[in-house]
Amino acid sequence: MDFIALARAGFATIDADAALQERALQNLDLWLTRPEFADYRPQIEWLVQTGAWSVLLDSFYQIIPFGTGGRRGAVGIGPNRMNLWTLGASVQGHCEYLRQRFPGAELRVVLAYDVRRFEDTRKVYNPALPNPVLGLTSRNFCQHAAGIYAANGIRAFILPPDSQRYIPTPELSFTIRYLRTNGGLNMTASHNPPDDNGSKFYDERGAQLVPPEDQLMSEMVDAVQHIRHIPFSDAVRSGKVQFLTDEPHRAYIDLCRHESLIAPPKVDELRVVFTPLQGCGTFCAGEILEVHGFRPIIPPEQATPDGRFPNVTKSPNPEVPECLDRAEKLALEKHADLIIATDPDADRIGGMANRSPDGKGTFRFLTGNEIAALLTHFKLAQLARNGALPPSPIVITTEVTTGQITRIARSWGAQVVNDLLVGFKYHADVLWQLESTGQYGDVRGTLNDFIIATEESHGILATAGIRDKDAGCAALLLAEAALYQKRQGRTLVDYLDDLNRQFGYYRNELLNIALSGLEGKVHMQRMLNALRTQPPKQIGGFTVASFEDLQNPEGRLGPFKGETDKAARNFLIFRLTREGMQAKVCLRPSGTEPKAKAYIEVCGEPWTPGTPQSVWDATCAAIDQQVQMIATDFLTLALATIGQKPAPGADKLSR
Repeated sequence: MDFIALARAGFATIDADAALQERALQNLDLWLTRPEFADYRPQIEWLVQTGAWSVLLDSFYQIIPFGTGGRRGAVGIGPNRMNLWTLGASVQGHCEYLRQRFPGAELRVVLAYDVRRFEDTRKVYNPALPNPVLGLTSRNFCQHAAGIYAANGIRAFILPPDSQRYIPTPELSFTIRYLRTNGGLNMTASHNPPDDNGSKFYDERGAQLVPPEDQLMSEMVDAVQHIRHIPFSDAVRSGKVQFLTDEPHRAYIDLCRHESLIAPPKVDELRVVFTPLQGCGTFCAGEILEVHGFRPIIPPEQATPDGRFPNVTKSPNPEVPECLDRAEKLALEKHADLIIATDPDADRIGGMANRSPDGKGTFRFLTGNEIAALLTHFKLAQLARNGALPPSPIVITTEVTTGQITRIARSWGAQVVNDLLVGFKYHADVLWQLESTGQYGDVRGTLNDFIIATEESHGILATAGIRDKDAGCAALLLAEAALYQKRQGRTLVDYLDDLNRQFGYYRNELLNIALSGLEGKVHMQRMLNALRTQPPKQIGGFTVASFEDLQNPEGRLGPFKGETDKAARNFLIFRLTREGMQAKVCLRPSGTEPKAKAYIEVCGEPWTPGTPQSVWDATCAAIDQQVQMIATDFLTLALATIGQKPAPGADKLSR
């Protein structure tokens, strides 16, 4: 049967670019004829025979892009899916990169993995035929990677095959530094859907690569022609695979415990419900809370790691309030004060706070911006109270994280880096610049001056001993912040209200502009190019006071450091003003999903003593309304650039 001829005819029925179809046919031909893809052939032939043209086109039209940190996407068959071949090419490229970066060195890496297991929940493949990706776990991926590192003469540290624990993302970052290895790999898709997976590569500092190094590695991955590999069992026998002991794990837990800022709780002084959302969080946040005396209460149905996330509503992502439903139910039953949640690889933290100090109230969801502002103030205040605040403290955050953090930090005399691109690798780069040169831009200091690094998507880093966001230490600080408030007869909700009054009410929202399908990327780029060429003069009744295109080589970021840098800087900033009120819209394409992200912020001035509560409430409500007006108008403006209109409810925000 001429499968290529059938596919050509099938692709012709799809409204897609001819060049894209031709690339898909070329890749499909390779996977049907080359011996290394023989195990995939039965499923590919079945997809052709059943006319699954959209699936085949999307699976084969490109090699899944190697982004700034690695590859991530749906597990499956084809070059545009996560499988052992696409991972293998990434790892082989990493081997080449390490040899160039450390010539003549005895190379070593640390490997970690999350709880994922591919079960084909989307029902793409024929369950009656052999399927080499069905049942593929993050551990399987990682062991395959170990065989590639070993075949390239690189020693890999990994958990023993019978280990019942996992290494969360922050612990991997710490372990790379602790063992002084040359880098690392994490197999995780973070909070993506269950059938996704991904690879994140780390440098010797325990951070993801930044430009231009990420560009160099990306080019080496793209240039891979042959993947060297030996079976995992042979790699173990060769001595090139070494099993990790508990020593780095204990050192990581101790590092986080030393970030404690107040006296530990007495028995039952603060009730905390903690959920790892069936991911790795028990092995960092859960353990840290336990050893520090908080005795976390875990929903039993979410305690066991399970990459299918069968007992998680909607998404295993603490940014999504719905995923905390089971934890909230348990917290209400137990009269808990606080709910803490971590995502599957335990780098993100989320939670809810009880509105009543006696634990008998209802719960309020905490946004990533609120957690970031709250922990920034709490740490600065406690260090000052303990006489441990450095003379020139440093706070780090991003362009799209709430501006309230800048006001908080500067009230304590802190230096602030607040204009970073999205991605915690940029926070880590600031720390590296401070560590190696003593400065970052206009900021001067050392790692001893570092206080906290934050991002709006529920990422917190409170110790320079780790170079990625860390839900472990963040969980401890959040629990301590709640404990400190309870000792004064107050709650975290009261604390947030105080911050809003003292530093101004900030409303931050994320508007997702979905652009699905094969043409999504084309539409996304057309949209951003149209808005950068002719930026609007008004948005939601606000005047656009200034516009900044971070891809401008004459702007503050200067010339591009490579294609990865150019892609990361596909970022537009609209600063708005209206009758003394300030607002901002930032627009960028998502790096992992078919959508553009618009970050909207509207802020007010601090509360004036003597202002009636009703007036303050009305001011905050007006700001909330302005955010919605900006979201509605901006969505309409953005979609109009590509000839589309908003779907009903597409502009609806979370509150």
